[in-house]
Order: sequence, then structure tokens, then C-alpha cells
Amino acid sequence: QVQLVESGGGWVQPGGSLRLSCAASGSIVSCNTMGWYRQAPGKERAGKGRELVATSTGAYLNYVDSVKGRFTISRDNTKNTMYLQMNSLKSEDTAVYYCMCNIVRQGVYWGQGTQVTVSS
Repeated sequence: QVQLVESGGGWVQPGGSLRLSCAASGSIVSCNTMGWYRQAPGKERAGKGRELVATSTGAYLNYVDSVKGRFTISRDNTKNTMYLQMNSLKSEDTAVYYCMCNIVRQGVYWGQGTQVTVSS
């Protein structure tokens, strides 16, 4: 079983940058896919699920269109940590960000989330 802990969230002005970290209790090499999702305020109550932001599967990286060119996902297997570098942040990026680890034939694991607020 993998336990994930996010950090690095906070408040930033539009145009600013943040780097989120996701530290795993075990080896992230076992994660076939790792990724970042987000839940914007009010969306949960509206019955909408978490939005995929970026995923990393081997050498393949995938981003939602709204963050392409601004966000970068990366993994450091030696530190069992995944990162999300977020640049040129916009107010619509405000959300709780969750990291995810998917292990084939075992399950999907989630962190508790970290709040990112972009406002002036």
C-alpha cells in the first residue's frame, strides 16, 4: 500500500508560480501511473468529480489543455516524490490539488490534497 502526502500549496497572485510535491511512503516505481487532479470550489457540491491536471506513465506525460505550457509534472524515483511545477497561475487554477498513484491490479491511491489559491 502507498501513502501519499501533498505539500507546497498556498496563496499566490495571478501570474505567480508554485511547486507542489507528493511524497510517497513507499517506492513510487511501483506506481504505473502517477498524476495530479484538482477539485475547484463548489464543483464537488455540484456533483462534478476531480479534474485531471497531469499524469505521468513511464516516459509519457499528459496534460489537460488548460495547463499545457504552464504546468510540468515530474517524478524523482530516488526521493519517491512527484512534483507539479505551476507557472503563470490563473484564478481558475484555484482548487484543492490531489496526487494519485495507480498500481495495476492493486488499486488507486490518493493523497489528502493541498489547497492552491490564486487571487490578487
